This record gives sequence, structure tokens and C-alpha cells, in this order.
Amino acid sequence: MKIIVIASLAYSLINFRGRLIAAMIGNGHEVVVCAPGRDPEIEEKLAAMGATYLPMPMARAGMNPFADLGTLTWLIRCFRDNRPDAVLAYTQKPIIYGGIASRFFPSIRFYAMVSGLGHVFSDGESRLLPYVRRIVSILYRQALAKSKAVFVFNSDDRGEMMRHKILRGTNRVIQVPGSGVDLSHYAQAPVPPGPPVFLMIARLLRNKGLIEYVEAARIVRARFPDARLQLLGPLDENPAAVSRETVAQWQNEGVIEYLGETRDVRPYLEQASIFVLPSWYREGLPRTILEAMAVGRGVITTDMPGCREPIRQRLNGFTVAPRDAGALADAMMRICAQPDLAGRLGSAARETVEERYSVEMVNALLLSTMEMNKPPAEQPRRARASAPMLAGES
Repeated sequence: MKIIVIASLAYSLINFRGRLIAAMIGNGHEVVVCAPGRDPEIEEKLAAMGATYLPMPMARAGMNPFADLGTLTWLIRCFRDNRPDAVLAYTQKPIIYGGIASRFFPSIRFYAMVSGLGHVFSDGESRLLPYVRRIVSILYRQALAKSKAVFVFNSDDRGEMMRHKILRGTNRVIQVPGSGVDLSHYAQAPVPPGPPVFLMIARLLRNKGLIEYVEAARIVRARFPDARLQLLGPLDENPAAVSRETVAQWQNEGVIEYLGETRDVRPYLEQASIFVLPSWYREGLPRTILEAMAVGRGVITTDMPGCREPIRQRLNGFTVAPRDAGALADAMMRICAQPDLAGRLGSAARETVEERYSVEMVNALLLSTMEMNKPPAEQPRRARASAPMLAGES
């Protein structure tokens, strides 16, 4: 079987889907992966696995319809020349344009992985947001009309998609426990001694709860001046992004420590006491939460779809009301006031991911649903172009 996997970020093909792609290849399938831009390190890792990488023209956060039409046209040509049996797309634009493109080819089995509905379906102050949401809902509806299965990470997203008439009664919807986490890669580590270190890992977006995190940091440090509040993550081109100047101002104030960005979060998690994600963004099931729990870190997050899924209140973490810096600060100060609490939460957090969120469990469900869990029977392949098209375009 030939499979095309479409992503909005090349890095995610290894970090979030690497084990899944490896399992597809290990089961005897041919895998082509598509994402915007060139990333030599990622391309090298994919090639070593046996996957073919095709750079795809796509503005990940842009709203230019002509640019998006170019993405759709490219995908139609890609499908025509590579003739896949199945396509798996995840995140908004890959799902929308991959799904629409697949409808030109009745033989393609299209699968969508909704890892979160994103900022379009989150609360926001823009007057245009309801109109954008309506357009995106229509595009999603067209993309998913002929899908073989739609994977969602939480039950709230399924309900939201039904409410916006994105899903039809005929759609097969399957809830999976996120992307899963590699428990050997994210090994459990003891909580370090000393004053508490709070760590937030996220793209620097306002709707990830950055403003609330900084406001809570001011409250916490006023009472517990030895507490450290760290921030790790990249600046972003998203409309909700926080500027570099704003982050520098927070640093100069001494309220947070900005750690920049990284491709390996493990050392930072190991040096932290508690993981914090005060998001009011429409998450699926944040991978950062699962990674932190795997390392043995309790979590403070919001009572929002996706974020609350793995949290057992007061057992492996705390959920607080979204956009409530005071409630966030109160939860953080509990950690400061009880030196042994972080360790207890962390031990329970590791147990939770071992029971429910291992990558092996998630991938087994995905592969079984997509009928990719066994090597394909030997049979003649239908004719297709001898070489993939557009491999050098971006």
C-alpha cells in the first residue's frame, strides 16, 4: 500500500508522527510525507526511516485564498502523480486541502486526524472570527465528506464539529488518546530538590495563556520570591502571537525566565518541578502535557477541552478556570507551600501515561482502523508515474 501523510510542520513528522510512520514502513507500506518548506535534519531522519519527503507550498498561518488555492492545486497534482492508496492528514490546512484534493480520486482512502480545532474555534475578540469560523466549517465539511475515518483527541471536539455541522451522521469518528508518548524516550526523572521551578512549554501565543501565566508569576513571586517561572517555546507568526519585545519586557522585569526554543524538551522538564499550560486555545490533547507527565511532572492546566483530558484533579495535577490568573496563581502557590506535593503529583502523572497514553497503544488503534497494521498481500500495483513530481518545489 502507498500512503501519503500530510502535515503543516516538517518537524512534527518526526516528533509527533515518527513512530507511526516507522510502523507503517515496518508493516511493508510505502510512505510519502508532505509538509511546507525544507528541513535538512528532518528530511535526513525521514530518509533513514525509508520515507520520501516532498516539500509542499503552504502558508501555515496565512489566510490568503490564492496561496491556499496553490496548496490545493499542488496536492491534486501530487496525488495524481504518486497515486496513493491512502492519505492521512493532520492539522487544519492539511486536513481541509488534503481532504478536498482526495475527492478528485475516488480510489483514495482519506483519513483525518483532528489534533485540535485551533484558534478559529477558540474564544477571541476579533469581530471577523465568527465569519472565519463559518468559512472554515464549510471547508472542513467538504474535506471530510468522503473520509473513511476522522480521529479526534477528545470528546469535546467531536461535539463542537457536530454543532458546526462539520461532521455528518455518516462520518466514522474515533476518539484516540492523543498522539501518544514514547515512554522510553521520555523516561521518568525525580523532581529536583530546592525551590519550585514552574515550566510552561508552548508556542508564544496569547491564547496559550501566556498573559495569565505572567500575571500569575507576579502574584506567586510576591509571596514566594524563590520560585522560578520559566517559559520555553518559539515565537510564532499566528495572529495571536506575542511579540519578541513583550517577552523581553517580561524578562527585564524579572518575572519569568525565557529559555528560547528547543527540539528536545527533556532536559528542561527534568529540571522543572511542575508543568504549567494555562491555555484557552482549542487544544486536542496537548503533547506537551503528556511528555511532562511521562517525565514524572504534575500538571497545572485549564479546564478546557483537551487540556483536562488526562488530569485527575489533585491526584496528578490541577485544572483551573481558563483566563483566570488568580486561580492559576493559587494552584501554583499550593506547590510552593507543600514541598513534597510536586513529587506526589509527578509519580501519579507517570502512572497515568503508562496506563492510557503510550504511543504503542495509540498507534495500534490508528493502524488497525486504517487497515495498515499488517503487511499488504503481494498483488500487482496499478500503474503510476515512475518518479514523484514536484520533489524539488517549495
